Amino acid sequence: MRETAFSMCDTFTVMDVLSDAVATLRIGRPHSSIVRLTSDRALGAVAGAGFHVVLEGSCLVTTASIPPVPLAAGDVVFLPQGSAHGLSGADAVLLCGAYLLDRSRSHPLLDGLPPVIHLPSGSCDGLRTTVDLVGAELRGSRPGADAMLPALLDVLLLQMLRAHYSESDTGWAATLRDPAVAAVLRAIHGDVARPWTVPALAAEASLSRAALGRRFTALVGRPPLSYLTWWRMTVAAGLLTASAAPLATIARQVGYTSEFAFAAAFKRSHGRPPGVFRRESAPPGVLSP
Repeated sequence: MRETAFSMCDTFTVMDVLSDAVATLRIGRPHSSIVRLTSDRALGAVAGAGFHVVLEGSCLVTTASIPPVPLAAGDVVFLPQGSAHGLSGADAVLLCGAYLLDRSRSHPLLDGLPPVIHLPSGSCDGLRTTVDLVGAELRGSRPGADAMLPALLDVLLLQMLRAHYSESDTGWAATLRDPAVAAVLRAIHGDVARPWTVPALAAEASLSRAALGRRFTALVGRPPLSYLTWWRMTVAAGLLTASAAPLATIARQVGYTSEFAFAAAFKRSHGRPPGVFRRESAPPGVLSP
């Protein structure tokens, strides 16, 4: 297995942020199916992310943005932006799937992904095992498959992202390799409700306040407290959409002791008060109390 540029501490930070970003971004249930490719296919863009795993044979993936990508048995191709693409192959069996994503809550960690990610067979420990488990659930009529499949597909998504970031040395992969920035992100994502201050975050990073501000802003694109507020509002949007918890409860969950202050911050971030956002965004069955 190839040695990666990440230390164990870096890997934990990547997975902490990735898990949070995916949990907040994903909506609905992922979809998957086993497809036999016998002729060329053109697939339109999807409102989310798509993937293909070659189970048998070989094929070619074509998109408008990069040269054709040849895929062999065991290879995975991940399309984070759900780009339109083509599949060419005479006789291949693929596991195909898609995740629905709410781009309005997207994390820059995911926004910076390339349109096509090719993961050759064996590039990620555990990926093939998960693929085999998904395939077994799709092929059989096992009790609990309706619950098992979405969970396995969520694991597969995280494994694809982890494999990409563990091999990448640009963008957010490089950002998370900075120990000070990684420490601050780990602190914020580990306890978003804590009343963080610049001195407290600087202590986590073992830097002065000024040095942390410069480094964090240069690598993340915004100052530490601005990122904290943005992430709190992103988490709050997910909670408002997915639950019927009172606004005061959600405010406390994201670090606000005052419902009024939370509502004002949320409106600045999303352009609507939290109650209006909930009514307009919540799926059927999730009602405001």
